[in-house]
Amino acid sequence: MDLNPAIIKIKNLRLRTYIGINDDEIANKQDVIVNARIQYSAVDAANSDDMSKALNYRTITKQIIALVENNRFALLEKLTADVLLLASAHPSVSYAEVEIDKPHALRFADSVSLTLSINK
Repeated sequence: MDLNPAIIKIKNLRLRTYIGINDDEIANKQDVIVNARIQYSAVDAANSDDMSKALNYRTITKQIIALVENNRFALLEKLTADVLLLASAHPSVSYAEVEIDKPHALRFADSVSLTLSINK
């Protein structure tokens, strides 16, 4: 079977971390919302039904959770770049994109978000 690359989407992963440069942001964890899009060739997995040939989204999600919840970040750019590195680490990944929202960062906005992507 000749398949286009598979796309795994991790949607609205709600986590808490230290993010920001203001005193209250440094002292208190805040909510962040992570969305990731990971593209990879799933031909072997689709043809075999063998988990060892698939990209394990649960493993990637657990790594993202540990990274975000166990570290401190001054900038949304650094947090997003670090999550993107995890999302794109597997050799079969051809493209990855990560968007992270910081709810209530601005007074009159639902959130502020930053998106980074990488082609491999």
